[in-house]
Amino acid sequence: MADTGGEQSVSAYIQHHLTNASVGEGFWTLHVDTLAWSIVLGLVFILSFRSAAKKATSGVPGKWQACVEIVVEFVDSTVKSNYHGNSPLIAPLALTIFVWVLLMNLMDLIPIDLIPYIAQNIGIIMGVNPNDVYIKSVPTTDTSMTFALSIGVFILMIYYSIKIKGVGGFMKELYAQPFNTPWLYPFNFILEVVGLVAKPLSLALRLFGNLYAGELIFILIAGTMGLWQLPVHFIWATFHLLIIPLQAFIFMMLTIVYLSMASEKH
Repeated sequence: MADTGGEQSVSAYIQHHLTNASVGEGFWTLHVDTLAWSIVLGLVFILSFRSAAKKATSGVPGKWQACVEIVVEFVDSTVKSNYHGNSPLIAPLALTIFVWVLLMNLMDLIPIDLIPYIAQNIGIIMGVNPNDVYIKSVPTTDTSMTFALSIGVFILMIYYSIKIKGVGGFMKELYAQPFNTPWLYPFNFILEVVGLVAKPLSLALRLFGNLYAGELIFILIAGTMGLWQLPVHFIWATFHLLIIPLQAFIFMMLTIVYLSMASEKH
């Protein structure tokens, strides 16, 4: 990304790419680029899968229908083997998480300067200094997005725990295990609360950390190699292809496991 006043330093280049387009201040700051890309990719998922469902045939499926069926069957079998409760919500939730996170992760494969370059040129047309145009196109490299997903899962965990075990049963799990001895109840409570809070934290930070590290390497390649970045970009992208679906799968799998644990009666 070129500076209008001269060549940008590598550190300034990296900082520019790691800055979100934001509105608001403090806690109420909204990352507009993260919100926009996550909504667009969510609509891509909904509309594309809906189209495949509407055009589905009992005969020989088309390529897109076959792809959708493979994904749905994979998620369905994963849910059946790992979720031991009885809820019609879990399979659609797992499918949504897997595909949505996968699509957001795939944005990492787009050459790092392409979308910012387009955004800068739109900014120039609108009379905005290109150096003031910020856009991050990978929502999962933003902790706001990964924590929003994990907090949603956390709320469902609490909901299923209370729905199936009742408030008393849920509270008893917090203070009466792993040691069902009255004088150890305070120790149990601290231990279980820490474990409970650690689940959404680990979900959010694992996804963010892996994608952020991959994005940072793409930025370093582009910042140090300039126009020669594409060959190296695609070489790193080949390795990164292993991380992208794996992180989506891990997020989905942990969601299923956490909700299964919340649905179990002890």
